[in-house]
Amino acid sequence: MYDTGLLAAEFQAIDKYWSPRVIAAANGQYIKIAKVMGDFVWHSHADEDEFFLVHRGTFILRYRDGSRTVLHAGDFHVVPRGIEHFPSAPEETWIIFVEPAQTRHTGDSETELTKSIERQTAHLRRASSDIVE
Repeated sequence: MYDTGLLAAEFQAIDKYWSPRVIAAANGQYIKIAKVMGDFVWHSHADEDEFFLVHRGTFILRYRDGSRTVLHAGDFHVVPRGIEHFPSAPEETWIIFVEPAQTRHTGDSETELTKSIERQTAHLRRASSDIVE
């Protein structure tokens, strides 16, 4: 049997901004979703690229060199490893992103917004414990 998910239901389960939810894993990568609004934190990932796809809303990535990338629904962008970036969203925005499973949520920064991988995957452990054989 192959797992199937419903993206809308996964987004509905998110009740806090900037709190990623792992929805799948493939080849050592986590596929994550998040609802975002407002500003996040400056951070980088020394060894991992990050792929972002906007499902709904507007997502902005600012870079230290003064450039920025503005993404709308259907747009995608890759932040290269080691590049410091500052994500923000002027409205509630739903994003899908892909990164290696070991990637820390806020990279080299530790803030009150940092979510451990255990928190990002907690619902998966609960779901598997609900399975009755």
